[in-house]
Amino acid sequence: MPGKINVGILFGGKSVEHEISVRSATNVAANIDKAKYNVELVGIDKKGGWYHCASVNQEITKGDPVSLRLSSKGHFFYNLSRDEEILLDVIFPVLHGTDGEDGSIQGMLTTSGIPCVGSGVQGSANSMDKYISKRLLKEAGVPVSKFLYANFRQRDSLNFQDIATAVGVPFIIKPACLGSSVGVSKISNESEFTKAVQNTFTYDNEVIFEEFIEGRELECGIIGNSQPIATNPGEVVVSGDYAFYTYEAKYLDPNAAQIIIPAKVPDQIKNSIKYWSVAAYQALNCADYARVDLFLKADGTILINEINTIPGFTDSSMFPMLWNDAGISYTALITKLIEMSLARTKEKQRLETNFAAREYQS
Repeated sequence: MPGKINVGILFGGKSVEHEISVRSATNVAANIDKAKYNVELVGIDKKGGWYHCASVNQEITKGDPVSLRLSSKGHFFYNLSRDEEILLDVIFPVLHGTDGEDGSIQGMLTTSGIPCVGSGVQGSANSMDKYISKRLLKEAGVPVSKFLYANFRQRDSLNFQDIATAVGVPFIIKPACLGSSVGVSKISNESEFTKAVQNTFTYDNEVIFEEFIEGRELECGIIGNSQPIATNPGEVVVSGDYAFYTYEAKYLDPNAAQIIIPAKVPDQIKNSIKYWSVAAYQALNCADYARVDLFLKADGTILINEINTIPGFTDSSMFPMLWNDAGISYTALITKLIEMSLARTKEKQRLETNFAAREYQS
């Protein structure tokens, strides 16, 4: 009987979404199939320190310090306190936001030769940067809202009226490379503009302005590689006490939003939502899994908002609930994601890395 697979769950991180990562990783660690997998927990504190932890919690620094050792025989994580290698066959990163969902961790793991669940460098970077993702989606013919980009060096030249003319009023400002609605504001007039811009640039050096969409907020779960499939959409109905689906509404106020799974939409609309969700996933070169967020306007127009390559796994997260509705339990979903990652890694190993130049006779 083959031995168990060693899975490293990576959580925490320097991102402002650190706390959400801890909550997500708690659920992944609790629901992973212990009969199939040995679990090693590696936490990253808010300063970027890495630790081998006994459990998933906020006290990451109580774990043993970890280093990544590079050698001619293979690269691996090392527990410095115990002076021993941490045996890992695959890593399941449960990191949200900067330095976790943007391709940086994925690049390190790829270079180290350690299989990683989820999108690689390109798919992660494409999806994390909302400006790049919208440009790529638009180029691929996927419907998106109107948008504008600005960086920190342009902050003093930003003008409310210019943006209002381009995308309409009200409009949304958000960090280009964050999630969980951190730093997001809805702007309806010039008096709100300066404060909102200053707040958003606190969290990112790049921002985007988007037209505010009056419509229903829907989400689809995607899994797969060569032939990805989508769940039926779920709907987030936000309380009238909130201007949009804010961080507070998502994670702090249990009465702020109602999640409806599956969303009550006609079959034709449902199928279109699934089609465009898969199209967006493929256009950004995602892998293994993701959650696609979109808007449905009253006239039936579908607009893809963004893609989350490491969606939340908290108790209130849509992604695992969507797949549970599709008949895949939390534990079975985690198993499927790990298996897809290992299969994708094995497929990639067939590629030749040595090229011997040949001379061809005419």
